[in-house]
Amino acid sequence: MSRTLTPEEAQVLQALDEGRRVTVADLANELGIDQAKISAAAIGLGGDELIRVEEEEYAEWVLKEEAAGALKSGTPERRILLALLDHNGSGSMAEVPGWAGLEPKVVGQSLRGLADRGWVEKKGKDLEVTDQGRAERDVKGPDEQLIELLDRLGGAALESSIVLTDGGEAGIAPDDLERAKALIGKKSPFVERKTRVHRWLSATDAGAKLRAKGVEATREVSQLTPELLSSGEWRNVKFKPYDINLDTEPFQVGKRHPLQRVIESTRQVFIEMGFEEAVSPYVESGFWDFDALFQPQDHPAREMQDTFYMESPSRTELPDAGLVDAVRATHETGGDTGSVGWRYKWDTEKARQTVLRTHTTATTIRELAKNPNGPRKIFSIGRVFRRETIDYKHLPIFFQVDGIIIDKTASFSSLLGTLAAFYERMGFEKFTFRPGFFPYTEPSVEVFIWHEEKQDWFEMGGSGIFRPEVTEPLGCTEPVLAWGLGLDRLAMLLHDRSDIRDLYISDLEWLRTEPRCR
Repeated sequence: MSRTLTPEEAQVLQALDEGRRVTVADLANELGIDQAKISAAAIGLGGDELIRVEEEEYAEWVLKEEAAGALKSGTPERRILLALLDHNGSGSMAEVPGWAGLEPKVVGQSLRGLADRGWVEKKGKDLEVTDQGRAERDVKGPDEQLIELLDRLGGAALESSIVLTDGGEAGIAPDDLERAKALIGKKSPFVERKTRVHRWLSATDAGAKLRAKGVEATREVSQLTPELLSSGEWRNVKFKPYDINLDTEPFQVGKRHPLQRVIESTRQVFIEMGFEEAVSPYVESGFWDFDALFQPQDHPAREMQDTFYMESPSRTELPDAGLVDAVRATHETGGDTGSVGWRYKWDTEKARQTVLRTHTTATTIRELAKNPNGPRKIFSIGRVFRRETIDYKHLPIFFQVDGIIIDKTASFSSLLGTLAAFYERMGFEKFTFRPGFFPYTEPSVEVFIWHEEKQDWFEMGGSGIFRPEVTEPLGCTEPVLAWGLGLDRLAMLLHDRSDIRDLYISDLEWLRTEPRCR
């Protein structure tokens, strides 16, 4: 008895002559049938072992839209090389962007490519052209050759077709293609290497026997309709079975923003570690933002170029006179702390200036003043504001998490252990602490975590033990461990973003494809 097939299945099986092996794309062109229908027919026939479906991967190189700039003006590495050579072969990192007509960010991102090509060496803050760079001034590198070749081929080509053949056809030698791959890397702004799959079809022995006997095609439907019932045609059709393994259209589910998820995870970790959360306003007094932290009033961080000062209101009320006088005395003479202070005349008006808080330490120091008696564990998460130049790792507004532990048994080891526990729970296995300096902690350390993919250490923030000049004017006589950590950089590393601005720009493609859990 002959097997009943759908019309497409019958056409596919009839087209597969004995020994013939053909791709889905070629067969679709030959039969004039959509590839999707050929693929569906192949799945059905393959499931019944009437045909073989073999997959073969191949690579395709595609030019991105951004390649137009590289074709017209040269790659960033080429432009930097030529700009340096036009200025005697060297220049500072501050000068090169202007010479090459590139953004400082692009110059910074090109340093590794320049080093890989052997064209430029970085010496301190200067870039210097090497002998190899001078020799290759007018020599197109493999990556540049690949970009130009793809442009000549219409913007895309199979990898096998762009390799120089024995017949001498125009292309790239295999060794040069491998070198181009290394130079371009995985995230080239100009070229993308896509992995494609050819599906080859051929008849099995069972399929060849069925084909020889003759195949009968039956109309296939996916649902029972009133027309089929009224006409009686339902008796002559084949109902298509459901296949739960078939690909479907992607479904974009609602989910929280990656940065918000990092903030929530941070909050959850500290709550699980027994901390209580505190909040305070964005607009803060100079007293709580600086003075209460024993930061002198002539400190550079308090200058207009580093801090946002409010025009209205320009002044705010200070806390009770006793606390203000204790802080004043500590600044001027050290007060009762045993310190000599900063030895200057403390100005009440500077303490009353209103600022956009520069750190969430202003929140935790307020909590310390409210209740200076331990044991207490407090954390605060919020936006902070600084007059930063915007680049790939700096923004004038960013998120920070601060914390303090008030406990008579607290020690420097306790501080390091707490920070280590936090980063371990956030998914990092390798971190280190390096000595640092802050006006309000002693000893002080900076926290660095290791990013495996980038093979580099990233600074995450500072920490230490509050000095007596900070705690004793507030009535606290117990050790206080303190830290302030950046959350935006943490989000960058957790979500593999190379630019901090990505966290605030609505890149819908990234937001849609970013996993909900990592």
